[in-house]
Amino acid sequence: MGEPLDICALADLADGAAKGFEIPGGLYDGFVVRRGTAVHAYLNTCPHSGARLDWKPDAFLTRSRELIMCSVHGAIFEVENGLCVGGPCVGRSLRPLAAEVRDGRILITSDLT
Repeated sequence: MGEPLDICALADLADGAAKGFEIPGGLYDGFVVRRGTAVHAYLNTCPHSGARLDWKPDAFLTRSRELIMCSVHGAIFEVENGLCVGGPCVGRSLRPLAAEVRDGRILITSDLT
């Protein structure tokens, strides 16, 4: 595994907000959602169609900011585990990425190669 991918300072991502990021040399991008001091990260691709989830930069969540939503078909996913709970792919999940907060920074620790 290579070096962790540094996304941003935890303090720079509001609680309940999401932020997209590029995976260097990867076929996909990713995104992270903050819940208190915890972060949850996923590939930015819908398991239903393979489409990007966001309709504009960092727009990954429903209006209530309680769920992740696919902008193409409206599928909704739980933040904590990526499970689809509504829409065309119920029961399927987003592909998780290992993430952690270390020294106040949000890091993606999945092997991204």
